[in-house]
Amino acid sequence: MLAISQDKPPLHFINNSQRSGNSLTSTKASFLAGKPLQARNLVAPVTARAFSVKAEAVPDRPLWFPGSTPPEWLDGSLPGDFGFDPLGLGSDPESLRWNQQAEIVHCRWAMLGAAGIFIPELLTKLGVLNTPSWYTAGEQEYFTDKTTLFLVELIFIGWAEGRRWADIIKPGCVNQDPIFPNNKLTGTDVGYPGGLWFDPLGWGTGSPEKLKDLRTREIKNGRLAMLAVMGAWFQAIYTGTGPIDNLFAHLADPGHATIFAAFTPK
Repeated sequence: MLAISQDKPPLHFINNSQRSGNSLTSTKASFLAGKPLQARNLVAPVTARAFSVKAEAVPDRPLWFPGSTPPEWLDGSLPGDFGFDPLGLGSDPESLRWNQQAEIVHCRWAMLGAAGIFIPELLTKLGVLNTPSWYTAGEQEYFTDKTTLFLVELIFIGWAEGRRWADIIKPGCVNQDPIFPNNKLTGTDVGYPGGLWFDPLGWGTGSPEKLKDLRTREIKNGRLAMLAVMGAWFQAIYTGTGPIDNLFAHLADPGHATIFAAFTPK
């Protein structure tokens, strides 16, 4: 609007210039020479208003660090978005879309992995099961050799990941079951297929606020699960036992059985 007002002078100025060509020339010169100071004075309050509106757009949004300024590509619309991206990995829209899906999958695998670590070890400790530690489970003998098991897992996981990748590229293209055509997925968002297999309790239906709340909880639990699996791995390396054994040892002797004991020479 400021550029238009500079290019097109007021109406009374045009009428005066029509009476005298010399007056038009001199007035134009004075207009171009004398008005820039006023134009700069008008720009400042507009810029200030723009910044104030942007800061107040989401006043109640939770951030990873209170008072911090989130990057512009993290506007709070994604589940689990708390404005944390110090490396700028999501600055590109395509990278942000890919990283979002990658985090969802890693969260779900981590939650399954954490359950597979903690639950069997706890039940074995209580005498309900008799299973090896998760860290040494790969050393056991099974119904076939480890190479065959690895190749079978590779084929099945590759098939599932291929269909997931196709759904990312073209959402909805894999909603129909290739074996049972009558079984169709009901989800419309990538990463949330829905249907009987992936949403048997129907939690994926409801208001957008409810869906975002459930998806945010999933991301939070998944991030904790990733940290838990990493912690169990470090525990197995430094203590030689599983997380449940470490927990029971700490409860029995909280003064000595701590994380610092793993780094203390024996």
